[in-house]
Amino acid sequence: QVQLVESGGGLVQPGGSLRLSCAASGSAFTIYTWAWFRQAPGKQREWVATITTTGNTDYPNSVMGRFTISRADAKNTVYLEMSSLKPEDTAVYYCNQLGTSTWGQGIQVTVSS
Repeated sequence: QVQLVESGGGLVQPGGSLRLSCAASGSAFTIYTWAWFRQAPGKQREWVATITTTGNTDYPNSVMGRFTISRADAKNTVYLEMSSLKPEDTAVYYCNQLGTSTWGQGIQVTVSS
């Protein structure tokens, strides 16, 4: 059973930056595409970023150019670098082993002055 542990969230001012990490247990990390999602209060969970096994990335327009997903296979870790943060980026962020029911516990990101 793969377990995911997210870290790096917190409170940041508008325009600031944060880096989220998602550390995965188990030996199958490298064969999966990984993704980040987020869920704001009262809203549905939405997709934020994806990275394939070959390092190809994709983002929705809402975060394109501001967020960067990366992976360190040797560390079984996927990252989400967030910059130029806006109040509307406030949400609980989750990492996901794409195509599976494996999710992290979620980590709060709050963008506020």
